[in-house]
Amino acid sequence: MIATLPLQDMTIEDKISTMEILWNDISKREEEYPSPDWHKEILQAREDSLSQGHSKFEDWEDVKKEIWDAVHENKIS
Repeated sequence: MIATLPLQDMTIEDKISTMEILWNDISKREEEYPSPDWHKEILQAREDSLSQGHSKFEDWEDVKKEIWDAVHENKIS
């Protein structure tokens, strides 16, 4: 079954809400959707980078502020 949505008539909020509903449903049945092999490879590479000291974790609140500031600096310029 393919559902059709009136995308041109939907607001951004409607579209995001629809995506959230779909994602919540999909995530409840994750065993039906195995991760592809490339996911495992990327995760392993990131773990290796962390354990070798090449990467580090950053505070999420700090990162969000950096992104916010960068976006707003570009809008003002």
